[in-house]
Amino acid sequence: MKGNFTVKILLLLFAFYANAFSQRTISGTITDIATDETLVGVTVHVAEMPTKGTVTDKDGVYRLNLPQGKNFTIEVSFVGYEPQSRTVLANEKGQVDFVLKQKASILDMVVVTGTRTPKLLKDVPIVTRVITHNDIAMQDATDIRDVLQTEMPGVEFTYSMGQQVVNIQGFGGNSILFLVDGERLAGESVFGNIDYSRLSMDNVERVEIVKGAVSSLYGSDAVGGVINIITRNTNDKWNLNLNSHMASHNEQRHGGTLGFKAGGLSSITNVQYASTDAIKFGNDGDFGSLAAHHSWNLKEKLTYSLADKLKLTAKAGYFFREREAQQLSHERYRDFSGGFTGEYTFDTNNNLTVAYNFDQYDKSDYALTNCYDVRDYSNVQHSVRTLFNRTLVSDNILTIGGDYMRDYLMTYQFADNSAKHQHTADVFAQLDWSPTKKLNLIGGLRYDYYSDAAMHNVSPKIGIMYRLKNSSLRASYAKGFRAPKLKEMYMNFDMASIFMIYGNPDLKPEKSHNFTLAAEYTKKSYNLTLMGFYNRVSDRITTAWDRAVDGQVYVNMSPLQIAGIDASASARWDFGVGVRLSYVYTYEHIAKGEPELSSTRPHTATIRVEYGHKWRKYGFNIALNGRVMSAVTCDEYTSMTSYTETVKATYPGYMIWKLSVAQKIGRAITLNTAIDNLFNYVPEYYYSNSPTTTGTTFSVGLSVDMDKLF
Repeated sequence: MKGNFTVKILLLLFAFYANAFSQRTISGTITDIATDETLVGVTVHVAEMPTKGTVTDKDGVYRLNLPQGKNFTIEVSFVGYEPQSRTVLANEKGQVDFVLKQKASILDMVVVTGTRTPKLLKDVPIVTRVITHNDIAMQDATDIRDVLQTEMPGVEFTYSMGQQVVNIQGFGGNSILFLVDGERLAGESVFGNIDYSRLSMDNVERVEIVKGAVSSLYGSDAVGGVINIITRNTNDKWNLNLNSHMASHNEQRHGGTLGFKAGGLSSITNVQYASTDAIKFGNDGDFGSLAAHHSWNLKEKLTYSLADKLKLTAKAGYFFREREAQQLSHERYRDFSGGFTGEYTFDTNNNLTVAYNFDQYDKSDYALTNCYDVRDYSNVQHSVRTLFNRTLVSDNILTIGGDYMRDYLMTYQFADNSAKHQHTADVFAQLDWSPTKKLNLIGGLRYDYYSDAAMHNVSPKIGIMYRLKNSSLRASYAKGFRAPKLKEMYMNFDMASIFMIYGNPDLKPEKSHNFTLAAEYTKKSYNLTLMGFYNRVSDRITTAWDRAVDGQVYVNMSPLQIAGIDASASARWDFGVGVRLSYVYTYEHIAKGEPELSSTRPHTATIRVEYGHKWRKYGFNIALNGRVMSAVTCDEYTSMTSYTETVKATYPGYMIWKLSVAQKIGRAITLNTAIDNLFNYVPEYYYSNSPTTTGTTFSVGLSVDMDKLF
């Protein structure tokens, strides 16, 4: 018996060593074809052996042990990249490298704005537009204005009373909610627009845009849509980017981003300085110049992850801008922001997010003669929000959340520079349900309360998406609302000693009913989207002349209607050529005799044609971007105090083209050069809807990734 046992042991050892010597090792590195960087976490598996596989390590290297004497197929896949496979012959061993190419389509990108939960773009039942980090980098964009005007038709940024205002398909800045990582921003101008120069594009991962009412998720101000700026995180041990941009009118931008990751802790610090000289327009207009200004923008983001269960994020920011408004005094703008977010994952089906955010935006007048800096505006917001997601059967998701905010406003627009404050609270719920693989339904309901006017509002939403082989159909209805602002209820403002503007505490909230119907077709690198939309907005808040007080008073208008078609088509070919066309037709109807008139351009379009090629040490991308705005003929009032007599006015259309070249030198250096307003368009008369251009301008930008350089 003992001898037989010894023989069995020897046979097992012989079989083990025979098997070991019959194995061969296949290893290799997996890199990105565009950046030549190694990719971490790439899935590698063997087609003929379903249980055989691995992932690349921190150096982008994989290793597999395969039996001798057989052919095997190695398959490689990674999110956002085209999959690859390669046959390894019977006795082949050694190194087998892969070079992956990013997918031309962004439909596999994860977005959050449309549903407040992470979801692939192709699976979102609410039509969502994404502007990627690569789009932003190609433009060498300074702030959100550069990005939106280039990428979205129907967007116009203009100046009024020295402040920038926006019109997006009939909706102004007070009806479009701007967010940063899902958080609201304090501070606004006379016309309800935030300070867009705060929204720098340094260290932005993507911009998500949802058109139409989104109040069921985000509450007030989301009557016309939401624009959510998502900032970047870092997974590198360390990285440092330094960048600089110079353009005509002595426009300058200099900045840098430092990031590191050590264990579960990561940090990103961003600093940016921007300035421009005064710009004087050669032709006549409602305004003749833009004041010189300079600004500082500092941001810090700390993230700590613990055992894949708990993720803590802390953010802080400081913004300063000085505008040389007059010879003896300047206008100063400051913002202090900070917040904490905790995300806890109980298990694969349940997670909870709790967040606190603080934002204080101040304005002051700085007298150069005595160096007095007098603050006359301060908007302070403290907000708390919570969000709970539970995954039900078949990946259906139930989302429940709530928000609370204390809003404080002190302003020169109130009598005696007084201050007002109010509390707002809400609860909401949403169900994301997929009864079949082809059908997805999403429904939501939100209740909001505003303390100062004892105002209540309920906002429902429903979205439907049906998938075909290469197509999808989407339909949605949503109710939007905008509560009256504190300044709209309590303003008592002397408008340059010409007339007074008075608030109205009896204002009703704006409400909208938004319907959309969209079809999308995608095949390989081709994409076509067609959407029809209709918005009925009641009780829009505006100002009207009141003879009783011999001034303007905030009032509610009768219903207005905004409808149109939004179409886009894009294609990209393997030889480096890409084309994207976007067109929007907008019809806005306002009843005659109302204190507000439409000047929305009916036809707008953006065009992008590009070509790029990448070698191992050098690559380039040359792009021609066009922005086309049609003429608009509209009514204008002949009297400030009467809304019955009007005259026809025509604002001319225009086209502005930009030619840009981005060059990638090695792994570390990017050089951007651009000619903006290529065909030297100059308005004959500068008015509220004209672009603030003086003609052709030139710019050059340099970005260096110091960690890759060394």
